[in-house]
Amino acid sequence: MAYEAKTKPTPISPEAFIDAVDHPGRREDAHAVLALLTEATGEPPVMWGASIIGFGKYRYTYDSGHSGEAPLVGFSPRKANLVLYMAAYDDGRNDFLARLGKHKVGKACVYLNRLADVDTTVIAEMARWSMKTLKERHPD
Repeated sequence: MAYEAKTKPTPISPEAFIDAVDHPGRREDAHAVLALLTEATGEPPVMWGASIIGFGKYRYTYDSGHSGEAPLVGFSPRKANLVLYMAAYDDGRNDFLARLGKHKVGKACVYLNRLADVDTTVIAEMARWSMKTLKERHPD
């Protein structure tokens, strides 16, 4: 049985998705991140699946042979945190994280409680780095 990715581009409006976020602070932060990443990436926002807003895309292939597409940069206004999806290569990411401000990290995620807790210029820099890095490592 072939694996089909659940997280793929959809026709849902990113703005409408954000407008439906229950928490007013998370909604306000999400609108700010939408504007920030649209400007930083130069790419239009696209919904990926039901809850991720992505910018640009790249194709990947794992050693197992599984391949697919993913956004170069993305974010999601989750209930508990605002989640940023950026390249997870420690050789460049750690510098950004050291300058970011209050956050937590997962393998490919950066979790923010509030946008006011971080330096948004670092988010923009990290987004540009993520796009460049992923395009170099996964050329079409």
